[in-house]
Amino acid sequence: YIHLFVMTSEKNNDATVSFFEEKDFFGYKSEYVHFFKQEMAAATDYDGKIYLEDKGRMATSPNGNGGWYISLTGILDDVHQRGIEWLNIFAVDNVLQRIADPVFIGATIEKHCAVGSKVVRKADPNEKVGVLCLEDGRPSIVEYYEMTEEIINSREANGELSYNFGVILNYLFRVDKLEEIMNEKMPVHVVEKKIPYIDKEGNYHKPETPNGYKFELLVLDMIHLLDNCLSFEVVRNHEFAPIKNKTGVDSVESAQALLKENGVEL
Repeated sequence: YIHLFVMTSEKNNDATVSFFEEKDFFGYKSEYVHFFKQEMAAATDYDGKIYLEDKGRMATSPNGNGGWYISLTGILDDVHQRGIEWLNIFAVDNVLQRIADPVFIGATIEKHCAVGSKVVRKADPNEKVGVLCLEDGRPSIVEYYEMTEEIINSREANGELSYNFGVILNYLFRVDKLEEIMNEKMPVHVVEKKIPYIDKEGNYHKPETPNGYKFELLVLDMIHLLDNCLSFEVVRNHEFAPIKNKTGVDSVESAQALLKENGVEL
């Protein structure tokens, strides 16, 4: 057994813990499963005024996928006491994630890298995934919405896309290297979002278009602070089935089809 650290938020913690208990931890030993809450950040309107999500309560949201380490602070002593040297971080919206993949771990250690990142070849130039690259000689990830048309369509002499390897949010970090860089200041990303709120009359609003900003830390900045990163390509149909949409591409239906393709009975 390996220890599983399940990050929740104050909005879904009780429901998540209850679900694990209801399912008897899916056959896993419960003493190896640890829950911790992600830190929250305030949400504001376009003028920087903090929204209210209820009377006397300001609107908040989880502080981004790079907030996991800061949120883990409360149980880092447990990580040290158990002698855990590597942490495998992965997103839960990809139902084909391979957790603690021994080949991935072995390759990252063998290459003496501080971090490893699983990647897949992009399905098409405009696929909405971050791309692993080098920036000023250091590993980095450029988000799809930050890429120009020229970069998106740039190709090598052999015809392959220059920025071809999309990250699937499955990373392996060395704990000691991670602790070294966390003394650095992480940049805060301002993201335009739809933010539910109550107005001054106490009426609740759930907007259908973006109406303000959320403030997030991103894991890509942690990778950029490290000296090296192993780019580990995996077979797309075996390890990448994200659920981002209700129907169509990257939906529940497409994820179910890929699970069946990989021999999972639903």
